[in-house]
Amino acid sequence: MLQALSPLDGRYAKVVAPLAVFFSEEALIKARLEVEIRYFIALSQVPEIRELPRVRAREEKLLLQILERFRTKDAEEVKAIESVTKHDVKAAEYWLKRKMEKIRKLSPFLEFVHFALTSEDVNNLAYGLLIHRALRTVILPEAKSLSRQITASGRRWGSVPMLSLTHGQPATPTTVGKEMLVFSDRLDRQIAQLRTFRMQGKLGGAVGNFSAHRAAYPTVDWEKFRKIFVRGLGLIPLTHTTQINPHDDIAELSHILHRIDTILLDCSRDVWMYISRGVFKQRVVAGEVGSSTMPHKVNPIDFENAEGNLGLANALFDHFAAKLPVSRLQRDLSDSTVQRSIGTAFGYHFLAVSSLRKGLGKISLDRSALKKELNDHPEVAAEAIQTVLRKHGVAGAYEKLKKLTRGEKVTKEKLRAFMEGLSLPKGEISRLKGML
Repeated sequence: MLQALSPLDGRYAKVVAPLAVFFSEEALIKARLEVEIRYFIALSQVPEIRELPRVRAREEKLLLQILERFRTKDAEEVKAIESVTKHDVKAAEYWLKRKMEKIRKLSPFLEFVHFALTSEDVNNLAYGLLIHRALRTVILPEAKSLSRQITASGRRWGSVPMLSLTHGQPATPTTVGKEMLVFSDRLDRQIAQLRTFRMQGKLGGAVGNFSAHRAAYPTVDWEKFRKIFVRGLGLIPLTHTTQINPHDDIAELSHILHRIDTILLDCSRDVWMYISRGVFKQRVVAGEVGSSTMPHKVNPIDFENAEGNLGLANALFDHFAAKLPVSRLQRDLSDSTVQRSIGTAFGYHFLAVSSLRKGLGKISLDRSALKKELNDHPEVAAEAIQTVLRKHGVAGAYEKLKKLTRGEKVTKEKLRAFMEGLSLPKGEISRLKGML
C-alpha cells in the first residue's frame, strides 16, 4: 500500500475497495473468461454446428464452476501465460483450455473456445459486463444515497431564511432548504439517465463482418446469433461495426457521469463557502487536527477533497468521451490502453462522493449567524419594496429604491422612515415593514 503508485491503490484503497471487484486486472480476466465460457455454450446450442455437441447441464455447471472458483492464484496463472504470449486475451484462452481439458466430455472440443473471435469481441463484452455491474452495485446506490442525504437536509432546513449572494453581493433572501434541494433536483435528473443507460456489445470477428464465422458455417444466421448472445449478457447488440465496439456507449456514460460530477462540484464549492460565511458549523472530531500550526482550525477538508477528486474523474471522463469513439480505419490499439483507466475514473468519482457524503454528515446550521447576516443587510428588502410600489402604480419605484440603497449603508430605521412617507394603504406599509 505504501509503495502504490496511485493513491486509489494506496491512501484511499479502503474507500474505493468496492470498485476493485469490477475494475481490477483480476476482475477483467475473470470477465473475459465469462464471455468465453458463455460463448462456447452458446455455440453448442446452434444446430448447424454439428462438430460441437450441445453442452449438457452437468458440463455447463462444471464450466460455470470455473468462474465461481476463480481466485487470485488463477489470475496469476493467466498472467504467467501472458508473460510468454504478450497477449492478454490469448492468455485467458489458453488458461481456459487447460481447465476444460479436465472436463472429459468437453476436452475433444477445445478448439471451439474463442472460435472465430477477435480479442475485441471478448474485451468489449467483458467491459460491458463489468461496467453494468459496477453501476448497479456501487455507483447508482451511492448516487441515490447522496441525493437522499441532500434532500433530507433540504427538507429539514426548508423554511430557514438565509441571505443570498448574487455576484458575491448581498441579494434577496432565500431559504437554506431550497438551496440544498436545487442540487438534489439536478442530481436526480442525471441519476434517472444513469439508471436507464446500457452498454453496447460488439460481436462480429476480425473486422465486424463475421468473415471467419461464415467461412466455417455459411448457413448459420450469425446476425441472429449475435443478437441473442449479446442481449443475453444484458447489452445492446451493435449491428454494423469495424473490428471494435466504437465506444459511443462509454462516451455516453462519461458524459452522464461528467454532468453528475459537475453538479457535485458546484455543491461542494457552495457548501464550502457557506462554511466560510459561518452559515454551517462543522462537527469537531476528537483527535483530528485542522492545521499543523494553527490549533483552532476546523477545515472543510471533505468538500475540498471532493472537489479535487471530481476534477480528476472528469478529466478522465472527458478524455474517454473524446478519444475512445475515434479509431484509425478498422482498428488501432490506442483504445485498449485507455480503457484500462476506466476503473480509475470510477474510483475518483466514488472517492469524491464518499467525501461529500462524509462532509454533509458533519455540518449543522448556525441559526444565529444566519439571523445576523440578514439583520446586517436590510437593503436586500429593496426588491420587494420597489415591486410593491410598482403594484400600486408609484412612478419611478425602482429609481427611488436605487437612490436610497445602491452603494449606501442602509439601516432598518432608514427603510422604515422611507416607507412611512409612501402613499400606500396602511396595511401594505405594515406588511412591508414586516419583511425587515
